[in-house]
Amino acid sequence: MAGSNRSSSLKDTQRSIPVGTLAATVVTSAMYLVSVVLFGAVASREKLLTDRLLTATIAWPFPSLIKIGIILSTMGAALQSLTGAPRLLAAIANDDILPILNYFKTTDSSEPHAATFFTAFLCIGCVIIGNLDLITPTVTMFFLLCYTGVNLSCFLLDLLDAPSWRPRWKFHHWSMSLVGALLCVVIMFLISWSFTVVSLALASLIYKYVGIKGKAGDWGDGFKSAYFQLALRSLRSLGANQVHPKNWYPIPLVFCRPWGKLPENVPCHPKLADFANCMKKKGRGMSIFVSILDGDYHECAEDAKAACKQLSTYIDYKNCEGVAEIVVAPNMSEGFRGIIQTMGLGNLKPNIVVMRYPEIWRRENLTEIPATFVGIINDCIVANKAVVIVKGLDEWPNEYQKQYGTIDLYWIVRDGGLMLLLSQLLLTKKSFESCKIQVFCIAEEDADAEGLKADVKKFLYDLRMQAEVFVITMKWDAQTDGGSPQDESMEAFTSAQQRIDDYLTQMKAAAERDTTPLMADGKTVVVNEKQVEKFLYTTLKLNSTILRYSRMAAVVLVSLPPPPLNHPAYFYMEYMDLLLENVPRILLVRGYRRDVVTLFT
Repeated sequence: MAGSNRSSSLKDTQRSIPVGTLAATVVTSAMYLVSVVLFGAVASREKLLTDRLLTATIAWPFPSLIKIGIILSTMGAALQSLTGAPRLLAAIANDDILPILNYFKTTDSSEPHAATFFTAFLCIGCVIIGNLDLITPTVTMFFLLCYTGVNLSCFLLDLLDAPSWRPRWKFHHWSMSLVGALLCVVIMFLISWSFTVVSLALASLIYKYVGIKGKAGDWGDGFKSAYFQLALRSLRSLGANQVHPKNWYPIPLVFCRPWGKLPENVPCHPKLADFANCMKKKGRGMSIFVSILDGDYHECAEDAKAACKQLSTYIDYKNCEGVAEIVVAPNMSEGFRGIIQTMGLGNLKPNIVVMRYPEIWRRENLTEIPATFVGIINDCIVANKAVVIVKGLDEWPNEYQKQYGTIDLYWIVRDGGLMLLLSQLLLTKKSFESCKIQVFCIAEEDADAEGLKADVKKFLYDLRMQAEVFVITMKWDAQTDGGSPQDESMEAFTSAQQRIDDYLTQMKAAAERDTTPLMADGKTVVVNEKQVEKFLYTTLKLNSTILRYSRMAAVVLVSLPPPPLNHPAYFYMEYMDLLLENVPRILLVRGYRRDVVTLFT
């Protein structure tokens, strides 16, 4: 390996290293084989085992000649190592593979003085030990590990048919590299199994350290090619058919673009990354973090690359397993529609869209938010994606903030068990592990409450989920069961009613002025005022129920109502604001047209 270690000093490395390495191997192997024959011809077995300086004993014309030769040979080997090893050490330091070696960095033209002194000091320390038999196995192990790594890399690259693998040596086959790697490992164990175990453990520690602390780029190693081929085969084996509920994993599409502003160097709300981790069991799984950059693609392509790199770095900083994607689009709605249609491959497409609830839309008078928000929800419904909207994201706990109390589920519509699954995933996190789950089923007043409660308990038992079940019966008819003056949210209800009336008056005035049908968000709408009033009363009743039973809950999960057809987006935002009034931390969950939990054991 001397030629490879000094490759930077060679004029034509592609020609010199193969020819020089093979020539050196052939010459030295021939000399060793001849030496075996000659030694066997001049001495007995007993003499070979006992006389360590046999060559000096039988030398001509006098024994000292051999001793001088040994000294000169040793000095030559030492000088060769002192020219090759420091350069190799400096090259590793320059590549930032091991941060601990930064002291040995050099410029291209300078000599590696620090690395040379360190190598010399290390050699002197080994000589001072005074027992070469103790050092030799260790040195041999690391040489054999080096050869094993080279052979293994060639084996992987050749076996996996990497397009960039084009060796100039034509007489190469992957089986030769595999045999070479296996021979090295076998020889290591034959020499000393204890030294082999220690060497492999030390090499594994270095590999792990490089993986955690190393700053080196992708050098195209054989393992990356193996991972790539394995990923392709796994993706093909998954196919495009629906995954069985037992094998279903949440793949969140985290919508990073905030409803509001973040500091310039923070590309994603910090608590969104924390929440994405809460949707994975023991941190296993993949998240896709996306953000939309408004503008023209040709003009913003470089900005998008920089933003993607920044977002990817931030994801790693938050210890969240996932990938970052930046999409350039004329506006948020168009960008999201493109993302929801194209993101992912096969069964590795995202199945849950996660985003923050736009709590600032009225406070900052952002009139474009309602139409964008409702459009995103409708796109998710059309694309058959589940939706999780987080309200109170700023107060979402990180892994060190212990929560107590309950996780309350308000199960109103069938969602395939997604809400139940999310609550179970929350319990696996340290911040929520002390909480208990409560399931509230909302039913009509004339429904069989006890029968419903028994059915839900049986359902949870079959799912192997522990939760306390409550059935709440109520009247939804606004005419017979309006909100009582004691409702905390009555003031918010009255305000929402007034704002909707004002907005509807403005719509009617604009339609009369322009002699057009009622228009909202650029589309024709049909407003049934009694239906609007019913929606308001329904959300008021549900909000009052949540405040009555879940005031001290650590987090509340409630079914996300779909946007009503032909209602202005502004009306839907008023419904949602009234539903979430005075509830500090809540998840709005909408499943999709399939089960994510199974009753089969």
